[in-house]
Amino acid sequence: MGYFYLAIAIITEVIGTSALKASDGFTKVFPSALVVIGYAISFYFLALVLKTIPIGIAYAIWAGLGIVLIATVGIIVFEQVPDAPALIGMALIILGVVIIHLFSNTGNH
Repeated sequence: MGYFYLAIAIITEVIGTSALKASDGFTKVFPSALVVIGYAISFYFLALVLKTIPIGIAYAIWAGLGIVLIATVGIIVFEQVPDAPALIGMALIILGVVIIHLFSNTGNH
């Protein structure tokens, strides 16, 4: 269940961060409420994740995939296209997450 909860934490964090951009400095009510709800759910599920997955591994995956997903939302929703160095950096983040999953024994109890 740990990785399922981690997926929920990541998705709700991305929703909260996307709503943060849409809230226009917390001047719009619905996006502002979505920020608070999204982050609350995200941190709740991240806390559950930490019962079964080591904090370093969980946070690396949560942050890394969150960055990539937020960048994707930025491209699609907010038309903020990253330049080549940003894309290379995100590719390295994805590679790091893959390496953790394939080769790290840190998450094995």
